[in-house]
Amino acid sequence: MSRLLPLSRAARLAGTTRVTLQLKIRSGELPSFDGMVSADDLLRLYPDIRLEEDGGFEQVMQIKERAFGKRVRERLLPSQEILSQRLYEQSAELADLRAHLQRYHAMMEAVRDRIREREAQPDMAALGEFLDAQLAEILGATAPNTLDVMDDMLRVMSAHVTLRPSGHDFFVEGADTLLESALKAGLAVNYGCSNGNCGLCKARVVSGEVRKVRPHDYVLSEAEKDLGYTLLCCHAAVSDLVVEALETGSAGDIPQQQIVARVKALQPLGDDMRLLHLQTPRNNRLRFLAGQSVTLTAGGASTQLSVASCPCDDRNLHFHVARDAQDDFARQVYDVLGPGDAVTVLGPWGEFVLRADSPRPILFVASEAGFAPIKGLVEHAMSLDRAERLHLYWHACGPSGHYLANLCRSWAEALDNFRYAAITAGDAQAVVDRLAQDHADLAAFDIYLAGPEAFVDGAVKALALQGFPAAQLVATAT
Repeated sequence: MSRLLPLSRAARLAGTTRVTLQLKIRSGELPSFDGMVSADDLLRLYPDIRLEEDGGFEQVMQIKERAFGKRVRERLLPSQEILSQRLYEQSAELADLRAHLQRYHAMMEAVRDRIREREAQPDMAALGEFLDAQLAEILGATAPNTLDVMDDMLRVMSAHVTLRPSGHDFFVEGADTLLESALKAGLAVNYGCSNGNCGLCKARVVSGEVRKVRPHDYVLSEAEKDLGYTLLCCHAAVSDLVVEALETGSAGDIPQQQIVARVKALQPLGDDMRLLHLQTPRNNRLRFLAGQSVTLTAGGASTQLSVASCPCDDRNLHFHVARDAQDDFARQVYDVLGPGDAVTVLGPWGEFVLRADSPRPILFVASEAGFAPIKGLVEHAMSLDRAERLHLYWHACGPSGHYLANLCRSWAEALDNFRYAAITAGDAQAVVDRLAQDHADLAAFDIYLAGPEAFVDGAVKALALQGFPAAQLVATAT
């Protein structure tokens, strides 16, 4: 029987995305069994898969990471202990399989001998011919299924983790902990200090094996250990896992935090826009959802800004700061702050967050610097790899214009399901008219809208006149 593969693992083996496979399942091109696909069906759909090729998946991942403003990480091997343990587990599995095959082979030989003893009987002669033909076919079989070999390799290099009760899944790669891997996959698992002190990332391992890779001060009780509880921030996966873990369901589930971050970089994004890149301490990261805002304080000046980066890289916080001679904090950014300087971060605030489990495709609409929270949402949606279509409309008529247009184009080039449209004229009504022109059924989408208050108010009213369902609209004024 062909091996059944989780959709995420099948996407990696085929060098494509999970969204692409979901569309093929929906169209009937790829059969599925309780959310799984068979290796044989996948190989029939993608007959050119080769073991020696990296596949399109790795290329997409690298482009996405560059698009996110992060350096492309070297694909590190797991630690020696975890790698040796995974190899041991696969060796034990292989030895067990070989033992079973040897027993079956011995049984078949015994059956063949019994048949030879009774070959004079017509029925036995026919059965002997059938058995000989079957054995010849087995002995002359071709090489193992390519996907089976690749899947075995993938299981050594990375572990697949499924979360309960949500059903969300992710891969643990390199030297990452379970918590780091979940965050990089865009999942909002519960955590606090991220260094083993608070116990908020405690979760129960239902099946599979983990190994401690970092020290921690939080002490699990003996009863918790017996039930399989572990700290996600200090353990890595040895094998594929099923884990019961709490995940953040809404912005209200995240507590207020105050963190002193340091300026990592200041980068011009145009004549009147600057990127403020802050980095939090390793042991005190900011927990937030994409699209939320925080209060920043430096040199006695404070302001509230949207986080323009994804929670999947929670230590690195990006903010887009417009030049404004009347804004004390903007003057700090343009004239005072430098690398290493302290900035206090308080928050997060707001309900402008992604509805990650919505089945509908997404239209992102940004006006001017409203692109900042939209950027965080886009990156989060990319990391989740669940939406069938992502379409970004960026309306900008001001002096800063489309200050990250190259980034948006790189998203469109990296992902088959992403489209980008730059709008340089008109008002909110004109933008909504453009949406209706491009999409005959707007009600089939979720819309996320951010920009100046006048633009947002106008777009909300224009969408209401179009009959767009208010429950499918998430908007914020920046």
